[in-house]
Amino acid sequence: MLLAQTAFETRMLLRNGEQLLLTVVIPTVLLVLFSAVDIVTVEGPGKRVDFLAPGLLALAVMSTAFTGQAIATGFERRYGVLKRLGASPLPRWTLLTAKTGCVLVTEILQVALLSVIALALGWSPHGNPMAVAALLVLGTAAFSGLGLLMAGTLKAEATLAAANLVFILLLLAGGVIVPLGKFPDAVRGVLELLPISALSDGLRSVLQHGAGVPWSDLGILAGWSVLGLAAAARFFRWE
Repeated sequence: MLLAQTAFETRMLLRNGEQLLLTVVIPTVLLVLFSAVDIVTVEGPGKRVDFLAPGLLALAVMSTAFTGQAIATGFERRYGVLKRLGASPLPRWTLLTAKTGCVLVTEILQVALLSVIALALGWSPHGNPMAVAALLVLGTAAFSGLGLLMAGTLKAEATLAAANLVFILLLLAGGVIVPLGKFPDAVRGVLELLPISALSDGLRSVLQHGAGVPWSDLGILAGWSVLGLAAAARFFRWE
């Protein structure tokens, strides 16, 4: 049942043009555009793509695990899909696990696509693949918890507006494209605690600078994962 539901959720996502725009097209366009055009000043040695690729991998995780999942789940809740599935032989934990599986499958496709494009643009990644995997997994958990919390507590229309607004704000202020060093010190201290900042900074530390395990970034993501998933489990409403 779990595999069948995961496959069904993945097919539904891949058939949704708006979701594909959010999860695949936007990160890809941003990667190509900002790598080719000198719009923002990046930090660190190497080419522009060496700075941009890790941040846009983080953006891809956020777009799928948070924004896309929040919007899709919010409207499923509004139209009674979750209520009917919850009353079916499919256990509720299986449904939520299948949604997580769908997110992971989509992210694998996103990471593969963005990595191929970045390599074609001259990207030279470094570092420990296991550290990258740990960052991506914890980032997925953190954003999934926050997305399910939003979808399970707000109305569908409010979830749609809020999820897109958060996506834009974190794109601009989460270290994805604009370095956090460009912000004032007082603001930077707060921004560094955001999950998107921890994920993009951790990926950049490993892939651009070849650093070891970014324990501080992993700790921030772990904290958001625990808080987000616990809150979603506590406050999620199925109808």
